Amino acid sequence: IPFVTVPGTQPKVPITFEVADESDPGPYPIPPDVPIEGGATFPDGDRHVIVLDRATCTLYETGNAFQNPANVWVGYSGAVFDLNSHALRPATWTSADAAGLPILPGLLRYDEVNSGEITHAVRFTAPQTRNAYVWPARHKASALSGTQYPPMGTRFRLRASYPESASFSAHSLTIIRALKKYGMMLADNGSSWYLSGSPSPSWNDGAINTLKQVHG
Repeated sequence: IPFVTVPGTQPKVPITFEVADESDPGPYPIPPDVPIEGGATFPDGDRHVIVLDRATCTLYETGNAFQNPANVWVGYSGAVFDLNSHALRPATWTSADAAGLPILPGLLRYDEVNSGEITHAVRFTAPQTRNAYVWPARHKASALSGTQYPPMGTRFRLRASYPESASFSAHSLTIIRALKKYGMMLADNGSSWYLSGSPSPSWNDGAINTLKQVHG
């Protein structure tokens, strides 16, 4: 899931939301060349747009985002987070993620993985979730009530005794250690046990794919 940072002078553009009653209203500081998940011309998928205002530490996130010729944006839902605050969204409100959480803080980024240490929980998805949420999530997105299904916001940790064998790449071991210490937080419905990251040409798919040896 890509994101972009902008200066405080970035012009804000109008944006409207399908779920307006659970969204933070526009305008949002979306630059003309903002990266869109899946690509600007890709019509399907979540099409997340994530913009971080560096001057105010304000995070703007929206999903299913499209731009019309008049530079007016539309999206399914949108959320604005003050990253100087621990405040959560109102109870029952969604965000650009079904759990009502911010996306950016949970993404794996190449620079931190390459540094050898990740200092936060990781965002992940599951194909089936319960019609419930637990702190810090604020929203549910399911009709399933069985206790075999995890609520939104559930945190999973890799057991501390999981062996860090030589078959794992250095980058995979960094992620494994973060999953032992901080775990991963259920943020949305999606692929099974799917960890989310931000794109970089420096990622080595073969090295990261050694993580597939770890099973849920």
